[in-house]
Amino acid sequence: MQEAAAACRELDCGSVVSMGTRNNSSVRQVWEIQLSCLKSGYPLRQCASPSLLSSSSQSGTILELVCTDLLVQPIISVSSSDGVTGVLQSSSAGVFQGSSFTISCSIQPQYPGGSFQLSFNSSNTTHSYTQPASNHSAHFLFPAAEPAHRGIYSCVYDVHVFSHNFSSQSRVLTLRVSDPTVFIIRLVVLLLSLLIFISVIYCSHKVA
Repeated sequence: MQEAAAACRELDCGSVVSMGTRNNSSVRQVWEIQLSCLKSGYPLRQCASPSLLSSSSQSGTILELVCTDLLVQPIISVSSSDGVTGVLQSSSAGVFQGSSFTISCSIQPQYPGGSFQLSFNSSNTTHSYTQPASNHSAHFLFPAAEPAHRGIYSCVYDVHVFSHNFSSQSRVLTLRVSDPTVFIIRLVVLLLSLLIFISVIYCSHKVA
């Protein structure tokens, strides 16, 4: 397996998935590797050349080596009815209590199928939700934001290819849930302060 992993790296094909041998009974094109070339220290790409292999060849055994690049990192994003939307540039976001919000998981197309698992950790609870990938994404809807929704979210993409399971995890997203009444009170106080300030400036100019 160490030699197989080295071959995958040399060929810029990522990591090794599986390897094995089988007998060949048909004419097909394969890669022939010159051992003398490898022993001389040349890169694997320079020592491999296409060749036709048939049952009448000296060797009827084929080494099958399956390589694959590692999965790219999924993207986590949030949108809500109070205006928060899009892929977040920072690792945190805030929504208003009572508003609906959606956590979306997506990944660049590499393999068909797969599924997304949304993990949520708060101070005292852990939840997970799973959806099959549709167009390489999944959307988890929360009808009304509550204080219990405060916490850390992350997406994990799982896919089964080449008879193996692969997974990749997104960065974490910290979600804050704010009380809209507090925001409204602060806005009213700010507007009143601004109005008083303008009134004072106006009176000062009028007296002068």
